[in-house]
Amino acid sequence: MKYSGEEIRRGMLLYAVTDRRWLAPGESLLAVCRRVLENGATFLQVREKDLDTDGLTGEAEALRALCAQYKVPFVVNDSVEAALRSGADGVHVGQSDIRGRDIRAMIGPGRILGISAGTVEEAVAAQAAGADYIGVGSIFATGTKADARHITGEQLRAIRAAVTIPVVAIGGISADNILQLAGSGVDGVAVVSAIFAAPDPGAATAALRALAEKVVGHG
Repeated sequence: MKYSGEEIRRGMLLYAVTDRRWLAPGESLLAVCRRVLENGATFLQVREKDLDTDGLTGEAEALRALCAQYKVPFVVNDSVEAALRSGADGVHVGQSDIRGRDIRAMIGPGRILGISAGTVEEAVAAQAAGADYIGVGSIFATGTKADARHITGEQLRAIRAAVTIPVVAIGGISADNILQLAGSGVDGVAVVSAIFAAPDPGAATAALRALAEKVVGHG
């Protein structure tokens, strides 16, 4: 389904990014994501670096159908091909993915385009390239991306001020540090291990949703 700009902005509140490496034996990513959506995640990105395009497409097809049930936007990380083949709502790409490529033209005007940015210049360029939202990080130290650049609070606020599209903070965000983002102006937080590595992903999602509302409510 097609989401409006305001619906995308609201979707940034608690943006869940999958990591199937944390699944318990015999547990499916689909089942865990269902619990995550039931407990308040407002956006879902499938990010599974160990899957080839066919495997990612199959996982994305199932998750797309699940997200449609909950009316939650769903995007695929990096793979435009898997996003298109699965019927995903869009794609999220990094800076290396957009060099020499017009991702907006590849996915068309109706799908969501998210682009990662770590500087004001990258954020402004991402907006000009047709991004619907920007993922900014790494905000805190993270084990998900060992080579991630660290973004200071000052840099985050500068990026937020430089663009008009939604900004979601990502990188090492957990229940222990999320409230440090209050006052930054972000539209929400994106989390990986704080949900998918938790003993109870559903309960972790519910707790993070309440905290995310406090962060966004404080502007």
